[in-house]
Amino acid sequence: MSATAPRVLVVDDEPQIVRGLKILLRSAGYAVEAAETKADALTQLVSRPPDALVLDLVLPDGRGVEICEEVRRWSRLPILVLSAVGDEREKVRALDAGADDYVTKPFGTDELLARLRALLRRSVDVAGSPRIAIGELVIDLADRMVTRDAAHIHLTPIEFDLLRVLAQHQGRLVTHRQLLREVWGPEYGAETHYLRVHVAHIRAKLEPDPSRPQYVITEPGVGYRLRDPAA
Repeated sequence: MSATAPRVLVVDDEPQIVRGLKILLRSAGYAVEAAETKADALTQLVSRPPDALVLDLVLPDGRGVEICEEVRRWSRLPILVLSAVGDEREKVRALDAGADDYVTKPFGTDELLARLRALLRRSVDVAGSPRIAIGELVIDLADRMVTRDAAHIHLTPIEFDLLRVLAQHQGRLVTHRQLLREVWGPEYGAETHYLRVHVAHIRAKLEPDPSRPQYVITEPGVGYRLRDPAA
């Protein structure tokens, strides 16, 4: 293992899952450490911060959501949540608490590795960049302009702000609540019909075929993500 291999901390109390993840991640070039409890995970995160965290939501002494909340008080560490099927509300809570993405158990190995690679690539803060390029789109945050293939696309202020938030988290899932609060304000969080209407307008302007969106992707019941169609 290279001394510069990205370090991943796996937090899960299922020995089979941990063994499988260790084999998978090490074969993909990562250095892997593990924790079975919330307490052990927080100790390792503070004493030797990894490059990424792969986190189960259900632990013997607490919840993955609590780890997300704690980590986000002091770190932008990429957090990939592992969620059992049926944990939709817990999954949303984890994303709202600061998780960057999730993979549902049982998971495909290719999907897990792809999501982890994407999070590590984006661990440099894209929010500091005045221009964000995603596929053929260029989003100019300073001038509040959007172009596709150098052609200007007119967006309303609300549409631009929605796209801006998605772009600043490009590739990552952004929950309904996070979008509503960042665009409309902290008193919002349940008005998902606002998002449906405005996302439909954005797709009509950005997408080559709005009925088959390539850029603004819906994660049913959870939120949206802005992705590069070629990724």
